[in-house]
Amino acid sequence: MKFQVNRDAFNEAVSFVVRVLPQRIPMPILNGILIEADANALRLSVFDYEVSAQVEIVAKVENPGRVLVSGRLLSEITNKLPNAPIEVVLEGNKVQVVCGASKFALLTMPVEEYPNLPELPVTNIVVSGEDFADAVHQIVPAVAKNDHVMTLNGILFEVEEKAISLLGTDRHRMAVKEVAWSGKNDLVGYGAVVPARTLTEVAKTFGHQGELTVSVDKDEARSLVAFKANNKTITSLLIKGRYPDVKEHLPSEEIPEFAVVNTADLIDSLRRVGLVLESDAPVRCQFDEGKLTLEAFDNEVAQASESLPLELTGTPKTISLRPRYVIDGLSGVHSEFTRISFMNKGNPNKPSPVLISAQAAKADKGSDNYRYVLQPHLLQR
Repeated sequence: MKFQVNRDAFNEAVSFVVRVLPQRIPMPILNGILIEADANALRLSVFDYEVSAQVEIVAKVENPGRVLVSGRLLSEITNKLPNAPIEVVLEGNKVQVVCGASKFALLTMPVEEYPNLPELPVTNIVVSGEDFADAVHQIVPAVAKNDHVMTLNGILFEVEEKAISLLGTDRHRMAVKEVAWSGKNDLVGYGAVVPARTLTEVAKTFGHQGELTVSVDKDEARSLVAFKANNKTITSLLIKGRYPDVKEHLPSEEIPEFAVVNTADLIDSLRRVGLVLESDAPVRCQFDEGKLTLEAFDNEVAQASESLPLELTGTPKTISLRPRYVIDGLSGVHSEFTRISFMNKGNPNKPSPVLISAQAAKADKGSDNYRYVLQPHLLQR
């Protein structure tokens, strides 16, 4: 095998596929990156039986072939190479990488032992890469981290008639966002749980790629989802198991009591007041006509309070919320103002959730369908 390739294109391709692999892989061979040179194309692939990534770039191929080398080592090398064309040659059991005055020799890995990459599903729909990436960024903060219930470590992906619904929860809060799709309606009604880590990488990779093709295999035995745009592809196994039925907590109609507050101002205030709190202690939030007062008094060493203007519809409310959770929700609001709606579950012994959503202007609710539901704490006595 022998080929010449542009340094920047090769480095970007290597970095992309290596980034998809988890840090810890049980089998050393799965740390490898598969390089296949064929005609005037160069394909780079990784696969660990759960997630795969592949990218195809243009190269001048003199001798076709395929080889397997350490992915992370190759990535470190290509990232440091000078700005010059790269020549890669397979000589015996070593791959020679030459770029300008730099020359590296990498020991090959047994390519015949490398697993076959999964075949892409044929049933697909198309979404905007930017819109899908934005939705993932809005949902991920609410997803559980390393929960013993595996499905909570993923994002519920449901294809509805006009949009894909993405939902994440960690039991204390949940976030929901919908993204419009186009294509055949073969997948309407399809639902699956996709690992949050995979979708985070998809958002990072395809956020500026224009159209993003999402393919799924409806055969439960395979449980595979694929994301493809231009020359890049990411596939992932789905998380098996039943996702908790938390959508029932979403209101079906507009909530009559709510407060409207400036998004950036509330984030800044919560960060300042939260400085005196220990661990993840909550802040007392008092919603009065014209004013929101935040109070933090978790310990005897320091206390803090701050007020900011708001517009209140309904009766005054006092609730206790974790600053970090509120900030996570506000970070997903892409508008100047935020609407905080007070849901009424009818249980006087348990505080009702609040719904955070976008508010384009003080008088007009935003068109963004992002919704973030947060369960308050019992008020401190």
